[in-house]
Amino acid sequence: MAEAARRPPTVLAVDGGNSKTDVALVDDSGRLLAAVRGPTTSHQAVGLERGLATLGRLLDEAAQRAGLPPGQRPMADLGVFCLAGADFPSDLRVLRFGLGRAGLASSNLVFNDGFAGLRAGSSRKWGVAVIMGRGVNVAGVAPDGRTYIHAPGDPTSGDWGGGGEVGTRALAAAVRARDGRAPRTALERLVPAYFGLTRPLDVTREIYQGRIGERRLDELAPMVFEAAGAGDAVARGIVDWLADEAVLLARSAIRHLRLARLELDVVLSGGIFRTMDSSFHERVRGGILRFAPQATVLPLKAPPVVGAALLGLDRREPPNREEAEKRLRAELTYERLFGSILAA
Repeated sequence: MAEAARRPPTVLAVDGGNSKTDVALVDDSGRLLAAVRGPTTSHQAVGLERGLATLGRLLDEAAQRAGLPPGQRPMADLGVFCLAGADFPSDLRVLRFGLGRAGLASSNLVFNDGFAGLRAGSSRKWGVAVIMGRGVNVAGVAPDGRTYIHAPGDPTSGDWGGGGEVGTRALAAAVRARDGRAPRTALERLVPAYFGLTRPLDVTREIYQGRIGERRLDELAPMVFEAAGAGDAVARGIVDWLADEAVLLARSAIRHLRLARLELDVVLSGGIFRTMDSSFHERVRGGILRFAPQATVLPLKAPPVVGAALLGLDRREPPNREEAEKRLRAELTYERLFGSILAA
């Protein structure tokens, strides 16, 4: 880190999702100076002031990892903040004002976090990213720079999918099967057992009485995929529904940006797409190719914070830009930074 510390950071890259925040310091050569992971800084989840305070602490931690003395916070030339909840123009105004006041970088760019996944997953500067993590969204950029996202990216706007809704559907299917309203399923046993309970309705009661947080239902998504892989028809139905929703999200962005006849990348970003369920991936890929036959469907392999850093380098246009991107992609990886490509 001593060599890295001698190079001033030019880009502060932030990927702030609903469950975590990744912060990276990068220089114009693409060298990674430091990176850290912390809790969510979403202004919708924790409030603007608390989120900014957490960002400041993460930047201080990154500075120490870069070899700077304690208390010496680097001032990057450009901060790129790709944040969950940056949906409407009003969100962007609030975030830009707060970040400017916090003084984390000399100048700031604010994007929805979907654009980080898109840039991380594609060597092009345009295309479409479908995001399915705890929630869902879709982000698209046309070759002429036009952009498209879903807002607010939750069930109130018809954006269904993600771990939260998979878990909700799994619990509902288990309860309905147990009381005779729906087909029998292994989820009747698996869902309550995950929480140390006996019956599906016990889980519902524990949520109702506040002893289990409803957000914990998103933890059930891997179980649903596992049950589907073992041949459970109800679980497979949930997985197929999820794949179809991913296709519809991609189609909406491709249609709005008029990309259907182009050779474009469609990046699949978020924890849902890390499943090894081949039937799920093939259903998503086949569905997208039916209306965008020249598309390349790419599950995201890099952490989305790579995309935030690349958006910064795109704006700065340093010398040897292509070499800088190669170096950054080689250095800023799940394996190196977080111990596992399955880190979420």
